[in-house]
Amino acid sequence: MHNFLPIAYFQNKFLPFAEANVSIATHALHYGTGALGGLRGIPNPENSQQVLLFRLERHCQRFSNSAKFLHYDLPADKIKQIIIQFVEQNKPTASFYIRPFIYTSGLGISPRLHNIEKDFFVYGLEIGDYLPPEGISCRISSWYRQEDRSLPLRAKISAAYITSSLAKTEAFESGFDEAILLNSQGKVSEASGMNIFIVRNGELITPGFDQDILEGITRDSVITVARNLGIKTLERPVDKSELFIADEVFLSGTAAKVTPVKKVENYELPKTRPITESIREKITAITENRDSQYSDWVDVISI
Repeated sequence: MHNFLPIAYFQNKFLPFAEANVSIATHALHYGTGALGGLRGIPNPENSQQVLLFRLERHCQRFSNSAKFLHYDLPADKIKQIIIQFVEQNKPTASFYIRPFIYTSGLGISPRLHNIEKDFFVYGLEIGDYLPPEGISCRISSWYRQEDRSLPLRAKISAAYITSSLAKTEAFESGFDEAILLNSQGKVSEASGMNIFIVRNGELITPGFDQDILEGITRDSVITVARNLGIKTLERPVDKSELFIADEVFLSGTAAKVTPVKKVENYELPKTRPITESIREKITAITENRDSQYSDWVDVISI
C-alpha cells in the first residue's frame, strides 16, 4: 500500500493526486516514450517547518537532459521551481520520494517523437528503506544491460526499464533480493535500478560510463565523498569474478541510498564492511544537513 502525497502537478497545474489521470490511449503508455526522474526528501530533523532535498539542482539538470532525448525543451530552472512548489503544497511529514515524469502525452498510434504533444507531471509518495539496510543478496541476471548505441542510457528512459523489471523478477523468483546485470561485453554494469561498487584491497572500484551505466547522482556523491575521505577510487571495467572475491560490495541509488551486498550468487561476502559503512554514514549526515562541507548539496525548503 502506497501513501501518495495528496497534491500532484499535472497539465500545468497543481491538483489532487487522485485527479491526475491520463487516457488509456496516451502515446507514452504504448511505446515507452517517457523519461523519469526521482529524488528524495526528508523533514529537517532539526526543524519541523523545513524539508531537505538532496542534490535538487543535479536532479533537475539530468531530468532536463532526459527531455532532450524526447525532443522536448524543459529547462532545469523550471523543473526546480515546480518541485519546490510541489513540496510547499504537500508539506510532507515523513521521508518521501518525488517522481517527475516526461512523456509523449498525445493520443496517436504511430511511434515517433515529432509532431506529437509532450508534457510532464510530478507526484510523490512516502518511502522508507527501498532495500533492507542490513544487506541484500544478488544474482547475476541472464538479461544484459542495453547498449548506448541502441538506447540513450544517459537518460532514465521509461522503455529501458523492461530489462530492469525482467532482471528484478528473475532474481526475486530465484530467491534473491536484487539482480546484477552484465553489459554486452560481459563486464559488470549495474543492478536493476542502482549503480554498483566493490572494494578490493582498500580501493573503491566502480564501472565507468563506458560500461553502459546510468550516470547516477548518488554514484557521483559516493565517489566525491570517498575521495574526500582519502579512499582511493577507481572507475574501470569490473569482471563478474571480482564480485565473488570482493572485500565489500554495495549498491547506490536515490531509492536504495547506500545498500550493502552480503551475498552474490552462492558466494558469501565478508560481514565487516568498513568502507561501505563510512561512506553510508557520511551520505546520511549530508542528506540530513549535518555536514557543512556539503551544504550546497542540500536545498532547505520552508513549508
